[in-house]
Amino acid sequence: MAQEAAWQKQTALFLISQNISIFGSSVVGFAIVWYITVNTASGFWITVATLATLIPQVVVSLWAGVFADRYSKKLIIMLADGFTALATLLAFAAFAFGNESLTFLIFIACLRSIGSGFQSPAVSALYPELVPPEHLVRVNGINQMANNVLLLIAPAVGGAILGTFGMKWAFLVDVLTAAVAIIIMLRLQVTKTVVNQSRRPVLAELREGVRYTWSQPLLRVMLVCYAVTFILITPAAFLTPLMVVRTFGSEVWKLTANEMVWALGSFLGGLFVAWKGDFKNKVTAIAVSLAVFGCTFALMGLSKGFWLYLLFDCICGLFVPVFITAETVLIQTHTEPGYLGRVFALLQFVSQGMMPVAILGFGPLGDFIKIEYIMIVCGLLLLGWGLCFKRAAEQAQRYRG
Repeated sequence: MAQEAAWQKQTALFLISQNISIFGSSVVGFAIVWYITVNTASGFWITVATLATLIPQVVVSLWAGVFADRYSKKLIIMLADGFTALATLLAFAAFAFGNESLTFLIFIACLRSIGSGFQSPAVSALYPELVPPEHLVRVNGINQMANNVLLLIAPAVGGAILGTFGMKWAFLVDVLTAAVAIIIMLRLQVTKTVVNQSRRPVLAELREGVRYTWSQPLLRVMLVCYAVTFILITPAAFLTPLMVVRTFGSEVWKLTANEMVWALGSFLGGLFVAWKGDFKNKVTAIAVSLAVFGCTFALMGLSKGFWLYLLFDCICGLFVPVFITAETVLIQTHTEPGYLGRVFALLQFVSQGMMPVAILGFGPLGDFIKIEYIMIVCGLLLLGWGLCFKRAAEQAQRYRG
């Protein structure tokens, strides 16, 4: 009983810390996208902002995975949060003194992306050190639910601050939440620390991580799944604010509703995952989620009214926690502990690397054809991909068995 209470307390501290950090980052993330969207209404600038958000994270992610396997994940998370907070504080100071150029905003997005690139693999790899294997799905589900409560609030906060006080005060929110998150992380006690004792060159460690991932049939399928999925979800992830502005109007409340309704669906989905506790067949859960994403993307593209669009947006959000939890736990339970950081970093490298490539095509394309058409085509392809993934993953599991 005492042991169970101990891991639950440490897990609670970890979840609270990371969700506070996510909240501040989300407020700034939404505010940056809306600031650029409202001031430019340009697919080109949305593309540049997206690349600035993704490419630095992709570049550092593989090295971050080696560090996550080699050093304290807790320390890496705190340092990354602190670096992001300093970059955001620099942005607050610049905007306070009147430097509100888009170029500078893109530079800040790059710095924040570097911090995220180091933090993300360490966070994903830390869960098995805190949580018993049989509770991983439930804890990931609780985390998704908490994430989406905050993501439900963050667009409203971001929109209110941007519309009422201006961009600089959104930056300050992230600085304060990062400071609180670091203070809470200082109290975290990780008793089951898994550290790779090897001190070989980083590139050698990288190559070993890639070889290990590719040698495991299921992880290999997941790697391909990440690549294809993140290409096809790119328009929904980055071009829907522009689609809302062009099709339904540029009011800030509509941009806020676009994010809040999706977050509401994700919150309800996270509540379902936390209540269910586990998925007997995680591959099926992932495949169904992909198929639902495809259907809702296509229906969002076909929607003529804003409220109907929001309904499909909400349904899409319902399956996000199912997808994320199922794939995360599937990876966590099929990867040797000493490789978790590198495996998650490689998956992040592939998924986040695909999105800049995809946005280079979809962003400019969105200035020539309606974004609705892009959503419909990508949705139909994603529906078919869900079926292909299920067959491939089931074959990989049989091979492993």
